[in-house]
Amino acid sequence: MSGGPRRAGTAGVLLMAALLVAAGAVSAGAQADPERVRTAKALFFDRKYAQAREAWEAVRAAGRGPEAEAAAYWVARCSEGLGESERAYKEYDAFLALHPKDHALAEEARTSRIGLAARLYKAGHKEHAAALREALSDPSKTVRYYAALQMSGLDAEMGRLAAPVLRQILAQEKDEDLVDRAKLGLLRWDPAALGRAGLPAAPHASGGEARWVHIRITEKGGSRPKVTVNLPLALAEMIFKSLPDDAREDLRKKGYDAEKFWAQLRQLGPTEIISVEGDQGERIEIWTGE
Repeated sequence: MSGGPRRAGTAGVLLMAALLVAAGAVSAGAQADPERVRTAKALFFDRKYAQAREAWEAVRAAGRGPEAEAAAYWVARCSEGLGESERAYKEYDAFLALHPKDHALAEEARTSRIGLAARLYKAGHKEHAAALREALSDPSKTVRYYAALQMSGLDAEMGRLAAPVLRQILAQEKDEDLVDRAKLGLLRWDPAALGRAGLPAAPHASGGEARWVHIRITEKGGSRPKVTVNLPLALAEMIFKSLPDDAREDLRKKGYDAEKFWAQLRQLGPTEIISVEGDQGERIEIWTGE
């Protein structure tokens, strides 16, 4: 009887050791092989996306937890790098369905997914409109803004849906580049939008000032224009003023004052600016109108 407790104690120690070894093995199995991860990253940053995708898929298959979640994200990045937009979109969906613990990575995935949705929508896959609309109420300001800017470059319906977020950018943000992009997005579909947002808008026709720039190019002997452009004057001015400083300086050296040019053009009112015949006999006409 005296040896019973000692044997029981020894058995307990052995059992505990076995459990610790097993736990260590499970933990090791859940960890991604560091060398495999380094290889996958190196392939990605070398833009060897097909090989990188295989490497990340291997990391995902071998690991669990955060490592596998991150690998799922990088698989989608590789597909995006390969230009496989539909596949990448689905892979970002699969990554986000894991409810990843890395919130920064999840935000990047949602942003990338929106870029892909916009690209696919523009290519005719209108079913991605739902994802774009949903992104306008994303908890991340970065994702909301990115979605609105992407949508403003699609069509009038998407531009209308994006308008409230674009106006929010104008009202709340200080970054000049971001604000200018929001202005451009609004002006694409509604030249009077800036006025409603409490910002300078294109002048009204009641003052006799020009509001639009019109361009027509007609081939020799043609009765209908081959190229037609109707651009809000406010948008044309904004694009012009967004030129790099060195480009604007070059224009100043050539006698063009960018600050006065647009005011003078408006004051001219509706007028023909140029009507010439090109080298191939085409007629080029540019004029301003109300």
